[in-house]
Order: sequence, then C-alpha cells, then structure tokens
Amino acid sequence: MSPSLTAAPGTPARHRPAGPPGEPAVSRPVRWAAHAAALTLVPSGLWRCAVAFGMPSGFAEGTPLHESNFPGPTSLNLIGLSVFAECLGLLTLGLVQSWGERLPRWVPWLGGRRIPTLAAVVPALLGAAVVTAITVAAACGGWQRQMDLPESPKGALATLMTVCYAPLLAWGPLLALVTVAYYRRRRGTRAR
Repeated sequence: MSPSLTAAPGTPARHRPAGPPGEPAVSRPVRWAAHAAALTLVPSGLWRCAVAFGMPSGFAEGTPLHESNFPGPTSLNLIGLSVFAECLGLLTLGLVQSWGERLPRWVPWLGGRRIPTLAAVVPALLGAAVVTAITVAAACGGWQRQMDLPESPKGALATLMTVCYAPLLAWGPLLALVTVAYYRRRRGTRAR
C-alpha cells in the first residue's frame, strides 16, 4: 500500500481504526480528507437554512426561493435538504472510523457484524462520481447560466450564494480519495 494511504507503524492509537491489532491504520491525510469532505456541505447548508428562516436570497418575486416564501412551509424543504445532505457528508467519516468497518453493538439484530467492504465502497464511489459530475458541470458554465437568468440573485447576494456553494466542488474528489483509501485498507486487512 502507498505510504500516503496508511499510517506508519508507530501511529498513535487514536489514529487507528478500532479493531484487532495489526490492522492497517488510517493515515492522517486520509482522515483530514474525510473531515474536509463532510465540511464541504456546511456552507451551502447554512445558506439554505438562513434563507429558510427569512434571509433575503435575491431571487425574484414569484420564484420558490423568493424571501416572501420564508419562513413558511417551504422552509422545511430547505432545512430537510440541508440535514439530509450533511448526513450524507457525515457518512464519509465512517470510511475512517471503526463504525464504517463494523456495525456498532447497539444496532438491533446486526450490531457487531463486519460491514462488507463493497457495501460501503460501491455507493461511496457512485456518489463521488455523481457529485463530481454535477459540480464540474456547474463549474463549467451551468452555474453561470443559471445566475444570468433574470430571476436569479445579483450582486452581493449572488456572490454569497456562489461562495457558499463553491466548496461542493471538493466533495466528490475528497469522497473518492477517502473511499479508495478505505478499499485499499480493508482489502489489505482481508488478505491477512
């Protein structure tokens, strides 16, 4: 395995997955990448929540995101989307934690069972591919085309929205990196 994807033998216990001694450790860069992946969703989630609670979004009157719709029933949609997205982002942490390799004991009927490697790797890589495709398409002109529409925010509100959504560009690549490291680490454990 690449030295950048596994930790050195003397790595402190807090940087190792909980499990039998001798299992490969999670390297610090991979652990940081997992945390960064989860954090890339925070700015856009905070922007959506702020809009849901009545912050002017800059969208034109008559559009679903116009400030006259908030707070209101539509607020639950924005807050729910933010919570759902952050939960998906936090799942990335399972790729570097023991609960991503073995279900916690408190999980009814399945607690303590080992998670099949591909059960985590396949959805994570598919998610990374989809998120990367969407964000790259947005970065290559899709975002600007939407922001050029007359009903879209302009000026400082457009800049704020763009700055809040820009970190999503890193989510897919970071998730892919952490997933590959998880696969390589778990594959190495299984071969022993």
